[in-house]
Amino acid sequence: MRSFARFSTSALVAIAQVAIIFVASGDLTAQTIVMASTTSTEQSGLFAHLLPAFKQASGIEVKVVALGTGQALDMGRRGDADLLFVHDQVAEEKLVADGFALKRYPVMVNDFVLIGPRADPAAVRGKDIVQALKKLAAGNAAFVSRGDKSGTHAAELRYWKAAGVLESKGTGYKECGCGMGPALNMASGTGAYVLADRGTWLSFKNRGDLAVLVEGDNKLFNQYGVMVVNPAKHPHVKVAEAQKFVDWVVSPYGQGVIASYKIGGEQLFFPNAAAK
Repeated sequence: MRSFARFSTSALVAIAQVAIIFVASGDLTAQTIVMASTTSTEQSGLFAHLLPAFKQASGIEVKVVALGTGQALDMGRRGDADLLFVHDQVAEEKLVADGFALKRYPVMVNDFVLIGPRADPAAVRGKDIVQALKKLAAGNAAFVSRGDKSGTHAAELRYWKAAGVLESKGTGYKECGCGMGPALNMASGTGAYVLADRGTWLSFKNRGDLAVLVEGDNKLFNQYGVMVVNPAKHPHVKVAEAQKFVDWVVSPYGQGVIASYKIGGEQLFFPNAAAK
């Protein structure tokens, strides 16, 4: 108490003002990074579960821009993000090969599912996604495609191609140019089929008469990866902070946080950082 008595009231006020200014406008930018990611990781609720744990461990706040994977990768090319967390492995590896991102790390997997009306008028129910899409095309069934160059859209196009109907998907095929949640809402409102990632489906509330009709096909495997944007292309990238996130999310602790995220007792994502 005596040491404090040495300061005048005005001096104490000045010190307090400096402390407030430091807290309010301190070097917060060094402790904030921008991550471009997919709508599936955001809309599934994973980041609301994952990022607070990272901030607690590191002091670094992650600002997420949730887009389709194609748009997220474009942000990396432009240097508009420090970090990318996406799910189109071919496109991710090309980004690294082109020098716009550093090493790609596998993080986790979930799977895609084909959603449709519970009555299944196109009779696609089963395990084979290729056969299901052939039936949808042949019957001109209503189908909502994201059409947004996302990882989900890229996977969907691969399945149509494997089915041999990439150019003839039927008159019921419509592209919404939207995220996973809006695409599911459109399917729910129109009784259409739609390809979705399981995480977003499990967190989706407006299901109406929709149900999972095709699941379990190995082709529906959905791998996520994380990459730091290359500072050789964009010197302003916060490499150290972004790499801290990468190191944390692929560590046993970060992988455990991913595994612990569940909805209704069902695990949404399965960590596999060890899969090099």
